[in-house]
Amino acid sequence: MVDSAEAETVGAVESWSFAGDAVAVSDDSVAQALRARIADGKLESLLESSAGRTLFVVSNTERAMVMLLADPGDPGEHATDPGAEDWSGGFVLANGQSDEYPDADTVPLDEALRIVRHILATGRPPADAAWAVDR
Repeated sequence: MVDSAEAETVGAVESWSFAGDAVAVSDDSVAQALRARIADGKLESLLESSAGRTLFVVSNTERAMVMLLADPGDPGEHATDPGAEDWSGGFVLANGQSDEYPDADTVPLDEALRIVRHILATGRPPADAAWAVDR
């Protein structure tokens, strides 16, 4: 498991790629790549890091669930939207399953992209992003 102090070090040497793709994606290009995937109907994206971490992003085109896992068995941590009270559906997984999540456990798509970009750049979520640890 990578703690926040280790994440600062890892972020400097960690590279990320979409699952099944050997080509690394940069922090500067990840938002555009995710938007293109969403436009193509690929609402679930899995980014894998060279340090063994996984970043899971699933969207309904308006909101996104962003989860960061330290290793395969890790319950992880995720972006949140404190105070959001509704539920949103249409989060379609790669296996075709359509999920619904409380809006408090998802964030608007632009915020999700900002968070993902920051994680790729630094190894950790932005300090001003609402974040829940599920461990």
